[in-house]
Amino acid sequence: MYAFAGKILHVNLTKRRVWSESLKRSLAEKFLGARGINAALLWRLIGRSGIDPLGPENVLIFGAGALTGTVAPSSGRTTVTCKGPTTNLYLKSNMGGHWGAELKFAGYDHLVLYGVSKSPIYLWIQDGSVEIRDASHLWGLDVRETDRLVKEEVEEKDSKVACIGPAGENLVKFSAIMSSVYHAAARGGPGAVMGSKKVKAIAVRGTGEIQLWNPEAFRELALAVRIELAKDSGSKSLYDYGTSGSLGYINSLHALPNRNFRYGHLENVDPLTGQNLVEKGYLVRRVGCFSCTTSCHRFVEVKDGPYAGTYTGGPEYETFCALGAQTLVLDTEAVIKANELCNILGLDTISTGGVIAWAMESYERGVLTKDDTDGLNLTFGNAEALIETVKRIAYREGRLGSLLAEGVRAAAEAVGKESWKWAICNSKGLEQSNVETRSAKAYALAFAVNPRGPDHLHTETFAEFGASPEAVELIKRLTGDEKWAEPYYTEYRPEIVRWHEDCYAVTDSLGFCAFASTAAYAVNPKNMAEMFRLATGIPMDEEKIMLAGRRIVTVEKCFNVREGADRRHDDLPWRLMNEPAASGPAKGMMNSREELDSMLDRYYSLHGWEIRTSWPYKETLEMLELTDVADELRRVGRLPSRK
Repeated sequence: MYAFAGKILHVNLTKRRVWSESLKRSLAEKFLGARGINAALLWRLIGRSGIDPLGPENVLIFGAGALTGTVAPSSGRTTVTCKGPTTNLYLKSNMGGHWGAELKFAGYDHLVLYGVSKSPIYLWIQDGSVEIRDASHLWGLDVRETDRLVKEEVEEKDSKVACIGPAGENLVKFSAIMSSVYHAAARGGPGAVMGSKKVKAIAVRGTGEIQLWNPEAFRELALAVRIELAKDSGSKSLYDYGTSGSLGYINSLHALPNRNFRYGHLENVDPLTGQNLVEKGYLVRRVGCFSCTTSCHRFVEVKDGPYAGTYTGGPEYETFCALGAQTLVLDTEAVIKANELCNILGLDTISTGGVIAWAMESYERGVLTKDDTDGLNLTFGNAEALIETVKRIAYREGRLGSLLAEGVRAAAEAVGKESWKWAICNSKGLEQSNVETRSAKAYALAFAVNPRGPDHLHTETFAEFGASPEAVELIKRLTGDEKWAEPYYTEYRPEIVRWHEDCYAVTDSLGFCAFASTAAYAVNPKNMAEMFRLATGIPMDEEKIMLAGRRIVTVEKCFNVREGADRRHDDLPWRLMNEPAASGPAKGMMNSREELDSMLDRYYSLHGWEIRTSWPYKETLEMLELTDVADELRRVGRLPSRK
């Protein structure tokens, strides 16, 4: 197949069996690649509801983008898919770096892990050959040491390694899979699934080439898109300051969540900004993923003071919010240290900051005592407590570490005393990423319906802020009027969300970075369809590729429907639905039940899903050529019909 390596690699860890199958062209036509094909495989391979995410029946699927490994700009992403341990529902997580391209160069588009190994192992994949190697000596090591030792053992310094740290080994429910050391597939806990299977690392090296259907025309279009991406007003800021360059602006809008989402404004946000990283000399270099010229990723170092010698990738916007603003630790160097620990121990920084902020508020309210924290003074602003708690979570150390390692929903259930009211997760259980949804209504809807939980990396509706000419133009095209490029409106939010989620599914499936398509806008459905066609030879246009995006979103939804999820699970954290924003232009706003229900009704209608249950209609699934999915949902009694 053109553009694809053409093979899916399967590894049964229980039986130590390795085999491959050809990737069918029909699968690529319907599901494009990466996230889409992963979702189709997950639906088929798990096959039933109720399995334990950390048990042998779960599968862990890695998928490189359909265009990953080519010169398409910002196309180096890899999707990891499984049943998630945080939510017991569908999980897709996405990582950058160079691992996905290397997998394709080695001859595979997807890797599926089954079962559980009896002892720790790592995989060594090289140009079509696959070895299962002992990793007992690596178990317990951090991510940096694992990456270094694996490369030494396989004697390929240019190999790319995806691995887990101690957090994944200890089955922390929000542990990460780290690739290229500092790139994370983290949300929802895929690292715990990899740890449950006793897989420490997957090292890949390939020398193959990607064959394109029309290489000359593809390269010409890819270059044109690359030039347009460089011109986009959002790209320069991402290069200069990274994602954390926006904290100051968002703070000025009183939309920067802090102190566990109680407030939206900090008096002194400067220490938590990308500008500060540059001006104070912390930034060592900018880092780009495979085929990316934007290079939004940071690499920083602390040279002096109590944290001297600390070095790591980031911190990004979400990390500065989660570990800094939410905990009120406004010390740049302390947050860099906490970020380093999350990276090398293998933790999702968003969930880590979220559970610590919940614990700090619980401590402040007297719900947690020093007995519960093993003597730790867990007050807001305590940098030492922040850093120590990160370590305890990764190793499940003591009462506090064991409690928080289960995630904020489980922690609140264990503690009780109405602490669920300040547990910032929704009914699905994932800790919310750091967007103030009380004043950003498209984000609110997108977070509520996201099948993995309230998170921005499934449907990035940044355009609703109207922060750039490109964003305003997109909102005008979607709604008919540029006046709707304003986050406080509820009108047309379902239309905005529907377009963005379909676009994001295409973006993930082709391997593009969402910054190129839903934060900057040079990579759009029209040129994604044309690049896909020129690369693969599969007929494709804008309408067809967005329909594929809708198909992918629907399969992900149906996975949760099979697990028993319905409209009740499409909500937001209690605090955001019951406590109004404290200050700024959105003062008094919240995500009320009535407001959310109105948007949900319209959203489900646009999808062709039943309003009462949120379940897709039989006719919708048939239109999307998902008859196998419809048959399964009919079998379990969750297939409504319009007739």
